[in-house]
Amino acid sequence: MTDRKTELARNLTAVEERIASACTAAGRKREEVTLIVVTKTYPADDVRLLHELGVRHVAENRDQDAAPKAAACSDLDLTWHFVGQLQTNKVRSVAGYADVVQSVDRLKLVNSLSAAAVRTGRELGCLIQVALDAESGHRGERGGVAPDGIEELATAVADAPALRLDGLMTVAPLAGPYAGRQRAAFERLMEFSSRLRAGHPAANMVSAGMSADLEDAVAAGATHVRIGTAVLGVRPRLG
Repeated sequence: MTDRKTELARNLTAVEERIASACTAAGRKREEVTLIVVTKTYPADDVRLLHELGVRHVAENRDQDAAPKAAACSDLDLTWHFVGQLQTNKVRSVAGYADVVQSVDRLKLVNSLSAAAVRTGRELGCLIQVALDAESGHRGERGGVAPDGIEELATAVADAPALRLDGLMTVAPLAGPYAGRQRAAFERLMEFSSRLRAGHPAANMVSAGMSADLEDAVAAGATHVRIGTAVLGVRPRLG
């Protein structure tokens, strides 16, 4: 193996051990948690190496980086997740390669995603991004809808042509009552997920947890964790 592939393999093994240990501690089966590797700022060559090492879910947060990377890896059986704040002028591009958009946080975005998905003839999975630091009617510092806006957005996604309501996502907040309390934040997200599933049983995906707090997310019940640095290393500084 190349030095880079060896490095990635070692990092993936370490992350796998963390996820497995967290599942054991939580009394969960390992297969209940899906690893998504966040490949932002890293090249398509790394995505190919990750695929060779068994990774099947990757995530990006900037369309200008993601679109060419997805095109370069279009021959691989990968599920692409878009996890960044999404502007409506990027929706048409994102709908062309993303399988799941995890950052749906406003009605205008739902309408734009639906129109773009219909145009491309694809079904697009959607997660409602929940901002635990947002007050009613406002978005969070890192994107996301306030908790009292979840149901309206979920209904809009469920009713929109070519969109599929998959569940909820959150990013551990840096401010507000849950700042520094990742476990509590993720447990709160699970409460919202339970309510959502009462009306939308298939929307059972809960995306939470990153390199520093994946154990808290698994303990709370997350179905997907988004891991970047722990797999790929410290990110290059963007110019």
